[in-house]
Amino acid sequence: MFDFSGKTAIVTGAASGIGEAIAKELSACGAYVIVSDLHDNDCAKTVADIQNDGGKAAGFAADVADAEAMEALVSFAEKETGALHLAVNNAGIGGAQATVSEYPLDAWRQVIDINLNGVFYGMRYQIPAMERAGGGAIVNMASILGSVGFANSSAYVASKHALLGLTKTAAIEYATKKIRINAVGPAFIQTPLLTENLDQEMLDGLAGLHPMGRTGTASEVSALTCFLLSDRASFVTGSYHLVDGGYTAP
Repeated sequence: MFDFSGKTAIVTGAASGIGEAIAKELSACGAYVIVSDLHDNDCAKTVADIQNDGGKAAGFAADVADAEAMEALVSFAEKETGALHLAVNNAGIGGAQATVSEYPLDAWRQVIDINLNGVFYGMRYQIPAMERAGGGAIVNMASILGSVGFANSSAYVASKHALLGLTKTAAIEYATKKIRINAVGPAFIQTPLLTENLDQEMLDGLAGLHPMGRTGTASEVSALTCFLLSDRASFVTGSYHLVDGGYTAP
């Protein structure tokens, strides 16, 4: 367990999957969590679960692809709790499946807007708030596809590669201001986004891509994320950490 007592955290895409697991673990470790997702009802269940377990949380619906919404989210966190100390920019989408020459232009723009611009907008307002708080830590949710390619997923792969460059640049810029910024790269993780859209044969095939012979769990990603947000990772910034069951090792 980590100690986040007295800390406020924003987690985007926190209604389900990896974001939900991170929000709940941060709360269990003492953080006041601002649960953010697209719609109020998306946030409500995670908030209720945290509160029912004795934690502190509030929901705030926001589209990460909207810069003004990201500014409002950070403003809400500061007004609600007094300061912002931690952020996990987790919201993202997979996008269309098509080759580069056939990739739909509107689908490309949507993936870049959410997966890349959304992270930039988040940090654009999170970082000044953390400066006001005297420091903080940010984790940007990348992917194994931030370091390798994957056929028919050009927008997603491009967004995650770019996210790593953005993370490293921001980490350099704020290293002396007590703000640490890192990225986490999950492989295929057992989330509703994965399990509800694939049949068992396809899931078994994905599991076989990992040397460990299985897909990961949201709690395994959350454990690493919370470590990077904690004081135990006080000398870790600008880096990219994989949770991939050996996927990228060969």
